[in-house]
Amino acid sequence: MKLIIVGLSVFLFTSSVWAGKFLEKFDRGDLEVWQELMWLDLDIGQTSWEVIDGALEGATRSALIRLLTMGDERWSNYDFEFDVKPLKKHDHGNITIAARIKGNRTIVCIIGDGPQFVKVGEAIPPVPESMATCMGGNFHNRNGMRILAQEPSPLLKLNRWSNLKMSVHGDNLTFWINGKTVLGPVVMQLKEGTPPLSTGKIGVGLASYIARFDNLAITGGSIRDNGGFSVSPRAKLTTTWASLKQF
Repeated sequence: MKLIIVGLSVFLFTSSVWAGKFLEKFDRGDLEVWQELMWLDLDIGQTSWEVIDGALEGATRSALIRLLTMGDERWSNYDFEFDVKPLKKHDHGNITIAARIKGNRTIVCIIGDGPQFVKVGEAIPPVPESMATCMGGNFHNRNGMRILAQEPSPLLKLNRWSNLKMSVHGDNLTFWINGKTVLGPVVMQLKEGTPPLSTGKIGVGLASYIARFDNLAITGGSIRDNGGFSVSPRAKLTTTWASLKQF
């Protein structure tokens, strides 16, 4: 019996080492460790990020994706998920989940009807269609991102909580919406000349939406439990704190 107890203790200890889980529920209302990453590095349109009623609320009229990022660039293989409730949609836009963010390079999956990404040999459709799209590469370069997978998928319902999840393990990516696999497993093959993205931070994002994000969970071997990691951002989050009445 003693041997069994010892063996079980060792198993639980080692399991906690290689299967850590970090949770963020925005209970403290602190965004100091978060940083913004903008599509094409263009600061166009008024954007706000703030904690309201224990959830992160993002608001922008811009059609350019805004990511709010955090974590450790050494994070490697992990699952990342969060709950999101779109409150208002202004125009063609999307809700975004991002992983393996390193500098201005990232892997993102979006659900929405904009911006429109065209594959080689295909024309832009006259009426935007809601799509689930995963892509990766240089987020600051218009031609730096490569579409990894894309399928038609309905928009997230307004004023209703949904769950987005992305899994990045090795060279494989899978994207879920409300527990259903919508894309993947997909091989994350970036454009030629783009350094591989094997590690990186996480992010949530949106374009032309007001939405709330909550219950962020990152699970993986390089993740420490219960917020035990240390982040030392080179700069605090800088953004426009605007009244939502302007949107």
